[in-house]
Amino acid sequence: FNRETQLHGLATTGGVVSSTGIAGLTLGGGIGWLMSKHALALDNLLSAELVLADGRIVTASGEENADLFWALRGGGGNFGVAASLEYRLHPVGPIVTGGLVAYPFSQAGDVLRHFRDVTASLSDELTLFAGLIHAPDGLGEKLVAIVMCHSGSLAAGEASVRPIRRFGAPALDAIGSMAYCQVNRMLDAAYPRGALNYWKSSFLSGLSDEAIRTMIDCFARCPTPMGQLLLEHFHGAVTRIGVTDTAFPHRTEGYDMLVLAEWVDPGQNDACIAWARESYAALQPFTGPGRYVNYFDSDKRSDAIAAAYGPNFRRLQEIKTKYDPENFFHMNQNIRPVH
Repeated sequence: FNRETQLHGLATTGGVVSSTGIAGLTLGGGIGWLMSKHALALDNLLSAELVLADGRIVTASGEENADLFWALRGGGGNFGVAASLEYRLHPVGPIVTGGLVAYPFSQAGDVLRHFRDVTASLSDELTLFAGLIHAPDGLGEKLVAIVMCHSGSLAAGEASVRPIRRFGAPALDAIGSMAYCQVNRMLDAAYPRGALNYWKSSFLSGLSDEAIRTMIDCFARCPTPMGQLLLEHFHGAVTRIGVTDTAFPHRTEGYDMLVLAEWVDPGQNDACIAWARESYAALQPFTGPGRYVNYFDSDKRSDAIAAAYGPNFRRLQEIKTKYDPENFFHMNQNIRPVH
């Protein structure tokens, strides 16, 4: 999608990794490198062609089946099979400023506090994430990194990098001018096909010093050289859409926190899953209400799904009952119909 739209100098918010399927990404939310300027993937959806549980093919848009269109934007695969999606595109690139800067793990506290300070005043063109990660050589060295994409002018992008680099001498500095498609591929190597994954995620109520210390303590015990603990910052356009304007209610400036266990040896299953669960539990005192449904794990419960949608859950249930009363589409973050 990015490759074809970039041939015309256009793009819309897609995933952080190029292999992410755009349909599931969009229907559940759509965090990506352009979200601060152009909001989430779902906010750029103009219409969808949907196959319903009874076999009918319908169009959902702001003018046609508007209730279904509202529910699709955040409600996931609960309402039908999306056969086609129409998006709003924006002029982007083709050259933008992006990349990653990493520091030794011993500096993690200082870097994450610096990240917190920098994110207090970001332009819409700059999307900024941070993470506790491992060096890409697979040898297990722990690092702290800041990852970014600036979709505005190259001069403004270079200026936006200065506060990030002001912290000190990095272990790795791979920020510069690059094609937007390259930004969308820059993290692909960290998510190889065939790897085993177990993720847990919540929105943070704030990034306090105690939360930062807890993150560092948890990551120090990570048993896999592919594990990560990530912070995805929400600001700009994504926060200027109303809580009930779409089914996706998470519109407050802040951070989505993701504990990501990834490994290749099935013999590590128990250790890696236990680490993710224990880390997530340790970070619960710092989380706010709701979770991002695209990052749900196999421990999902019906009350967690209700909490993920907050004030939109009851309306989603009513629309589910209207379009799928027998819950035919249930292999998902399931919204049960009302009976």
